Amino acid sequence: MASQRAWIVALVPLALLAALVAVIVWWGPADALRGDAYPPVERLTFERVVLDPDGIRATVMNDGADGVKVAQVQVDDAYWAFTADRGTNLGHLGRTTLSIPYPWVHGETHVIRIVTSTGVTFDHEIAVAVPTPEASARALWVFTLMGVYVGVLPVAIGLLWFPLVAQLGRRGLDFLMALTIGLLLFLLVDAVHDGLELAGLMPGSFQGAALFAFGALGAYLGLETLGSWLRNRRARSRQEQRGGWVLALLVAVGIGLHNFGEGLAIGAAFSLGEAALGTLLIVGFTLHNTTEGLAIVAPLARERVRVVDLLKLGLVGGVPTIAGAWIGGLVYVPIWSVLFLAIGAGAIAQVVVQIGKQMAGDLPVGRYFATAHVTGGLLAGFAVMYATGMLVG
Repeated sequence: MASQRAWIVALVPLALLAALVAVIVWWGPADALRGDAYPPVERLTFERVVLDPDGIRATVMNDGADGVKVAQVQVDDAYWAFTADRGTNLGHLGRTTLSIPYPWVHGETHVIRIVTSTGVTFDHEIAVAVPTPEASARALWVFTLMGVYVGVLPVAIGLLWFPLVAQLGRRGLDFLMALTIGLLLFLLVDAVHDGLELAGLMPGSFQGAALFAFGALGAYLGLETLGSWLRNRRARSRQEQRGGWVLALLVAVGIGLHNFGEGLAIGAAFSLGEAALGTLLIVGFTLHNTTEGLAIVAPLARERVRVVDLLKLGLVGGVPTIAGAWIGGLVYVPIWSVLFLAIGAGAIAQVVVQIGKQMAGDLPVGRYFATAHVTGGLLAGFAVMYATGMLVG
């Protein structure tokens, strides 16, 4: 009985809060002050534009607090008839897909303009008009090949450095592990930059920067939990000496999550008709990602590793690129890119911390990384990624 009363007491503040929110929404001070003299503040964003033989399909969302009514549609300064699958009156976060029977021209630039009932206009430019890839066996196969070229094969090639890694002495291994941290730090900076840049382009209602921050934090803590679980499992099975395998797996997971974001970028480039950019991304990421295989095998220098183990690590690091290319090319939405770049950034940050702790051992981390060969490895890793990253643009 006491517990029931406690629950009732806990629910009373929630009920009062709900009543207060209802009063603010239905009769708020903002509406009383604004009155009828001020027009609504309208914000409409284009989420996705599809070109097919029947014309143009544009999915738009109301990103503002006030309602928006789509009144007219222009394409290249000419008014066109259109249909809306969910109506033309959009409340907050309301979406609708406008079907416009416009005879677009392959390779040309087209501008879509939406005119609301209050006369406010919102534009979207199609830089190069090409048919939007649709889900089909051929499209899946093409995007799969892209993922294999960009993620699976480069990582597998990088794994071939394992025999050389296994022969390194202590100083050589320290240099290589520091180089690995340099590689991962570059990926971390790159992911944070791209993620926050995309977050700034998202509709304000999605709070892109906050989504990125909490996605990265969640990935960091999630990978920390996974690492602890793997280490405990190894200890219970009396394989305590295989700590390098756990670290290599964590590196592969972090790289795989980052490569998922790369796959999204490539698929989206082709989906948006930027074929030249897509091809450049494929070539650049292919060279860029070969060094990721080296980062995966570096923690295994003192381990007895089977070929099948290397294959598993390569698949963990490379296969997510294929899934990213599928989603980016066929159902691309910017929020996915922000979220997975955040997850990749958080995972890589956790891996960098784990490698740093393992390398330093009982020494203070700052003193250990101040040694010449470790500092040289850090700078070399960053330089390699910077040089290959220039090919991505």
